[in-house]
Amino acid sequence: MRDDELLTVAEVTKRLRLGRSTVYDLIRTRRLPSVTIGRCRRIPAVSLRQFIADEMGRAA
Repeated sequence: MRDDELLTVAEVTKRLRLGRSTVYDLIRTRRLPSVTIGRCRRIPAVSLRQFIADEMGRAA
């Protein structure tokens, strides 16, 4: 996964193995940063990696 890659919500749901609503909740609560391009929501790969790292830190 490249740092400049933009992921769709569907791609993020597959990678995190979470439901679509959960991913949108993470976006809404700003725990998972995203950008809107036109009518499309995209999650930067670097944001997804940071989210995972943050969650791993909380679990430790």
